[in-house]
Amino acid sequence: MSGNQDYYKTLGINKSANDTDVKKAYRRLAMKHHPDRNEGNKSSEAEFKKITEAYEVLSDGQKRERYDQMGHSAYSNMGQGGGSGAGGFSDMGDIGDIFGDIFGDIFNGGGGRGGRSRAQKGRDLAYNLELSLEEAVFGIDKKISFPTVVSCDSCSGSGAKNGTDFANCSTCRGAGQVHIQQGFISMSQPCPSCRGAGKTIKNRCVKCHGNGQTKKNTTVAIKIPAGVDNGDRIRLTGKGEAGSMGGPSGDLYVQIRVKPHNIFQREENNLVCEVPISFVVATLGGEIEVPTIDKKVKLKIPAETQSGSTFRLRGQGVKPARQNRAGDLLCRVMVETPVKLNSKQKKVLRDFDSLLLESNQKHQPQTSKWINGIKQFFNNLG
Repeated sequence: MSGNQDYYKTLGINKSANDTDVKKAYRRLAMKHHPDRNEGNKSSEAEFKKITEAYEVLSDGQKRERYDQMGHSAYSNMGQGGGSGAGGFSDMGDIGDIFGDIFGDIFNGGGGRGGRSRAQKGRDLAYNLELSLEEAVFGIDKKISFPTVVSCDSCSGSGAKNGTDFANCSTCRGAGQVHIQQGFISMSQPCPSCRGAGKTIKNRCVKCHGNGQTKKNTTVAIKIPAGVDNGDRIRLTGKGEAGSMGGPSGDLYVQIRVKPHNIFQREENNLVCEVPISFVVATLGGEIEVPTIDKKVKLKIPAETQSGSTFRLRGQGVKPARQNRAGDLLCRVMVETPVKLNSKQKKVLRDFDSLLLESNQKHQPQTSKWINGIKQFFNNLG
C-alpha cells in the first residue's frame, strides 16, 4: 500500500461516487500519468501506481466496503509479498488487466480481454439529387448511379480464393489476441496479423486481393414521395458501402435539391406566381387564365385592383408527404405599363389623364394621399 493515501482523494471523487464515477476518474488520471505517455518520468510512474491501487480497491464492491469500514488497516499487508488473500492486491499483471479493460480501445483499438474483431458496418453514403418542381410536387420514381464499395462476388466477401480454407493465425495461434508488455503493464490487444479474427487466408482472392470488397458503379431505384422540398433527405437502408467481415452494409442518404422554376416559387406548402394584367383589366375588372402546377384555371379580377394585390386559389399548391391538406396558389398581379404606343394611343392616354386631373384626384386615391403627405411635410419644415 502506498503510505496512508486516501483513495477517494487520490481519484478526486467523494465517498458517494458510483462505479461509473470511479471508472471515469481512473480513466482520466491514468491517461495523464500512464508511463508510456511519460517515458522516464518517475513521478508520473509513482502517481500511476497510486491511482491504480486506489482504483483496484474502489472498483471492487467488497474491497471498497471493507476499506470504508476499516480504512487502511484492512490492507496493512498490501505491497508486502503481493498476496491476493484478505482482499490484498494481486500481481502487476492483474493491474495491467484492469488498465487493459478500460483502455483496450485506445492502445491499438482493442476489444478487451479475449475479444475478437467484430463485423463492421459499411460506411454511409450521401447523394445529391436534383428534381424539377413538378417532380418534387407529384413524386417520381428515379434511378441513380454512384460508385461504391461492394462485397466481392468472386469470394462472397471472405477474401479467400474460391474453394480454399482459412488457417489459424501463426502469430496468435488462433486466439485473436496477443499479449504485450508496456513498461510494467501487461495488456491484451487484437492480433496485428489477423486483426483479431484468429484466422488467416491461405490463398487470397485474385479479384479483391483478399480485401473481400471491390469498387463498383451501382444503380439504385428510388421512389421520391410527393411533396418533398429542398433539404429533405431520404434514407435507403443497406444501400451504402458493404460491411467488412460479414458486417451489414451502410445506408444511402439522398439529399433533395429542387431546381428553380420559371413560373412558380415555393413558400412552404404554397406556390406563388406573378401574373401580369393590363391597365384596363386592373381598372374595369375581368377574368383571366392562370396556370396551376398541372392545369389552367380562371381567376376573376375585381375592378380597381391595384398592382401587387394577391389572390389565393385554395388547394392548388403542394400537398406535402404524410399530410392531407394541400397548400394554396398565391397569384400576385402586376399591372403592366403599355410600351411602344403609337401617336393615336398616346393621344388617347393624354386625354384620359386630363379627364382624371379635372376630377381633382378622386379617381386616384393613392396619388391624392401621397400629394397631401408631401404638402404636410413641407408645411412642417416651415
